[in-house]
Amino acid sequence: MALKISKECISCGACEPECPNHAISEGDERYQIDPGKCTECVGYHDSPQCASVCPVDACVPDPSHKESKKDLEEKAKKQKK
Repeated sequence: MALKISKECISCGACEPECPNHAISEGDERYQIDPGKCTECVGYHDSPQCASVCPVDACVPDPSHKESKKDLEEKAKKQKK
């Protein structure tokens, strides 16, 4: 499942440089995650890096974009090409 950034985001920008997929960008009100690019860091790290650096725990699972670990691995492989 892709992650999303909740309304608790304080727009500090700590998450953006941590994303190996470049899925995080600054939005109008807060940072946002592109679910088409987010792999929850599968294929790169053991855990989502954005969530690990977020000071307010705003990087949370996005239930509207459920994907299996295998799906995330395949997405990561495609993005690495």
